[in-house]
Amino acid sequence: METSPSGGRTVRERLIVPVLAYAGVLMALMQTVVVPLLPDLPGHTGASPATVSWMLTATLVTGAVLNPVLGRAGDMYGKRRVVLASLATMTAGSALCAVSSDIRVLIFARALQGTAAVVVSLATSILRDELPPHKVNSAAALMSSTVGLGAAFGLPLASVLVDHADWHTMFWVTTGLGLLGLAAAWLVVPESPVRTPGRFDLVGTVLLGIGLVAVLLAVSKGGEWGWTGAAVPALLGGGVAVLLLWGWHQLRTKEPVVDLRLAARRTVFLPHAAALLTGFAFYANWLSTAQLVQAPESTGYGLGASAVTASLCLLPGGVIMVLLSPMSARMSNAYGARVTLALGTAVIAAAYTFRVFTSESLWLITLGASLCSVGTTLAYSALPMLIIEAVPQQQTAAATGLNVLMRTIGQAVCSTVVALVLTQMTMDAAGLEIASLDAYRLVFGLAAGIAAAAALTALALPAAGRRSAPGASGAAAPDAPSEGGRLPAASGERGAEA
Repeated sequence: METSPSGGRTVRERLIVPVLAYAGVLMALMQTVVVPLLPDLPGHTGASPATVSWMLTATLVTGAVLNPVLGRAGDMYGKRRVVLASLATMTAGSALCAVSSDIRVLIFARALQGTAAVVVSLATSILRDELPPHKVNSAAALMSSTVGLGAAFGLPLASVLVDHADWHTMFWVTTGLGLLGLAAAWLVVPESPVRTPGRFDLVGTVLLGIGLVAVLLAVSKGGEWGWTGAAVPALLGGGVAVLLLWGWHQLRTKEPVVDLRLAARRTVFLPHAAALLTGFAFYANWLSTAQLVQAPESTGYGLGASAVTASLCLLPGGVIMVLLSPMSARMSNAYGARVTLALGTAVIAAAYTFRVFTSESLWLITLGASLCSVGTTLAYSALPMLIIEAVPQQQTAAATGLNVLMRTIGQAVCSTVVALVLTQMTMDAAGLEIASLDAYRLVFGLAAGIAAAAALTALALPAAGRRSAPGASGAAAPDAPSEGGRLPAASGERGAEA
């Protein structure tokens, strides 16, 4: 990295981290801003509530499918190039939403916005390539925290805009924010010199896309379509069969989309498993809190709060995620990312246990949700560090993309489970069927158990080995981390991955 004549870092170099963090916030914000709008969209578009729900599903599925694919493309063709393309596509999708009321166009546009899901994993890889080793972990922790910050600010922003302006205004605002992020990334983010040359696995990409789309649709729409009907079992069975075929193809091809042999190593597989479980635990907090606070007072436990008040309950958690990320990075540097992940998921489990008994007071609900965010910050900051420590530098984007995919799958499963519980365990409140307090307590109990399982998964990881000294040369051992999570370029040789 070039320096100024005085030997310090240039202004452009100092802006890399905040610009990429802003792009990560944008990604999370785009995923959540539509939530307060969903109840009103059937009236605005003439579509059914079931059709309108695809405004969320399309973004989720697109992001999940493209995360490992675009991560691999970034490793091959240039991470800056793929980041810019993703931000441009996301912004175009937002602009399309701003000018249309046709539900088909809106769903397509929301699918375009899902391409930005790869920004966090690519940004983490860029930071690994560009920053000094001692700053990589803190920057990676900050990138992970942007997920919570974007969601926390997106919900109240959207709620205020929906209440006080035409609903298209929300998408005009996000279009402007997207253009700002695209321009900043164009001016500041350098192209990484670290590449993995080769041919793009088109067959593997198509098989992965078909398999993931089928499975994620079945999981996210199972409650709506009926688990015993023909569509959901067919999608699940077909999707699993295609993914098995994809796995067979990945093991036979020389240049796969996802290196399954690398992913099967203990130091890579266990962080992916922990990401799946943590994604479930993280998402339960966001799904249940707003609904709990907005439940009518006639339920005996509900507070009858507005959508804006409900979303503001989550705002402290988003701020906590940003403020706590530097401390979580220092903790990982001092004790190892394995310890940080175990502690974070244990805090999540404790927070949900607390929420089981404190779900009838606004400030206690806010406190419990914030404690969940504390644990999520620690866990989410540790996951990319564990991946960085375990994979060659040339495969960072693809590996972190797969880790984000596992988090997304965990969120999709959580969405289905929470919806199932809240719609099956109901009570009569002034003539309305509303989820009972026991339903929320069950959700919190399940999330606590899942988070505890993630903590046990973290403890199953090998303890951090002896770290190489800064500037040390030579390849790191396959299962040993190197200073700051950075591996020398020599460790990217495929022969070292076996």
